[in-house]
Amino acid sequence: MKTKFDTKSLVLLGLLSAIVIIFSFTPIGTIPIGPLSITLNTIPIAIAAVVLGPIGGLIVGAVFGLCSFLQCFGIGVLSGMGAATLQISPVLTFVQRFVARALDGFIVGCLFRLIARSGKVSRASFITGFFTAFLNTLFFMGALILFFGNSEYIQNLQGGKNVLAFVIGMIGVNALLELLATTVITGAVGTALYKAKLIQLPESKKE
Repeated sequence: MKTKFDTKSLVLLGLLSAIVIIFSFTPIGTIPIGPLSITLNTIPIAIAAVVLGPIGGLIVGAVFGLCSFLQCFGIGVLSGMGAATLQISPVLTFVQRFVARALDGFIVGCLFRLIARSGKVSRASFITGFFTAFLNTLFFMGALILFFGNSEYIQNLQGGKNVLAFVIGMIGVNALLELLATTVITGAVGTALYKAKLIQLPESKKE
């Protein structure tokens, strides 16, 4: 892991950011289910966090957040929920979609570095993948309830259910699929890159 980006790191950062953009602006990486969507964008964020650290995770997370915000305007794959919250508050919608995703990438980058110091890079990669998807869902839904929970739009979606039942009903299948895909792929990629000596861990033990 590097604190400064060399040419290879910048190329990888550009590649992962490009994947996020392709996933966001084409149907490839987004599977709409009701008002929400299953996204594969957590995968490049997690990989960036593993290979490039907190700053790499933050940058790729920010790219995802920006693309997610633009989808509220119908740029790329339209987000029905994003379009609705945009009418309520553009600023809060930006915080929910951009800030939360950038913060997610930064946090999991720190998490990977913390765990990987023991030399258990494979374990750290799987855990990073899991928490990238988990925190993405937690921050997104938490901000949705906090910022828009009292709005007529969310109240209609909630349909009289309590908050917990509403959240579980909204994210159940989506969250499980995102968690599974991001955990498995990030763990496999991180392990492979470490064995190929493409991830450098100063002052760590080898697996």
